Amino acid sequence: MTANSPLYDDPALMRFYDLENGWGEDTRLCARMAAQATSVLDLGCGTGLLLSSLPGTIRLAGVDPADAMLEVARSRPGGRHVTWIEGDARSVRLGETFDLIVMTGHAFQVFLTDKDQLAVLETIAAHLAPRGCFIFDTRNPAAHEWQEWTPDASRRTFADPQLGLIEAWNDVAFDETTDIACYDTVYRRMADGKMWQAQAGIRFSTRSHVATLMADAGLKADQWLGDWSGALWTPESPEIIPVGGLR
Repeated sequence: MTANSPLYDDPALMRFYDLENGWGEDTRLCARMAAQATSVLDLGCGTGLLLSSLPGTIRLAGVDPADAMLEVARSRPGGRHVTWIEGDARSVRLGETFDLIVMTGHAFQVFLTDKDQLAVLETIAAHLAPRGCFIFDTRNPAAHEWQEWTPDASRRTFADPQLGLIEAWNDVAFDETTDIACYDTVYRRMADGKMWQAQAGIRFSTRSHVATLMADAGLKADQWLGDWSGALWTPESPEIIPVGGLR
């Protein structure tokens, strides 16, 4: 989502994105919601996995600041039915409204200040139809998920079609004064040890803080989910997922 991280705009690193972030509960739930909509806006659409799977009879738009991501989105089967926009979710204005606005993949967390998070929520409000619905996710800080992003705990392997077997891991530093986790992602080609590495930062916000910013932006949550299976939020939930509309 952020244009300043090589994870998203460096093709050498971005090639691993879909291999690690394919279809999941988030995209499946959003696809089901889209079946009831006539128009969908995906903020932080990434490589366009969700939108390119939706029927071309729906008005579809995807916004992302990373051109490398959008190049993949444009080339997908079904991508020609989508309007792809290289833009910043804090400031983009399309001059149209949508029945459904989604922001998945914890894209909300890449905005590290109240000012930036409020700007993103104001973008949602500016593009939401009067009876439209929005949904986005942010990790629940009470779950301390960043504690799992150590090299030993996060080490994993997967196969790249061209590069072969890839080993990946993370490392993280969490700042309790800002609630920002700065994490490294490392990929190593196991055949020869060639490595790719990048750093990114994400902010962990509480449900009450998100609710306050939403209210300031003119949004309200009709429901709070605690994960993408549809379970209602509890203080122990791994996710904070507001589903709602305009105030």
